[in-house]
Amino acid sequence: MTRLNSNLLRGTLDLLVLRALVAAPRHGYGILEWIERAVAPALLVEEGTLYPALHRLEDEGLIRASWGASENNRKAKFYSLTRRGEKRAQADASAWRAYADKVLRALEDDAEATA
Repeated sequence: MTRLNSNLLRGTLDLLVLRALVAAPRHGYGILEWIERAVAPALLVEEGTLYPALHRLEDEGLIRASWGASENNRKAKFYSLTRRGEKRAQADASAWRAYADKVLRALEDDAEATA
């Protein structure tokens, strides 16, 4: 995987994690479920990828963690957005939309050029 692809995937995962937390705090498995409903099978995220991202986002001050009880009354770490995380989620979503729009336009232009 090239460096660009690695950075793009990391940024995409970070954005999806932040978006998963916009409505309410979630534990790790709840975040995985949200991402799966939102983008699978285009992007499959496993626990070994998610938890380092959660720690990185927490270190950056974008999310915070606290212990609570899950739906089945088990102890779980819940993640929520900080104010800074809310701002980043909005900014990154806008940037992603602009990026995706340009890529889609380029792909359409490419199809027209080769037809």
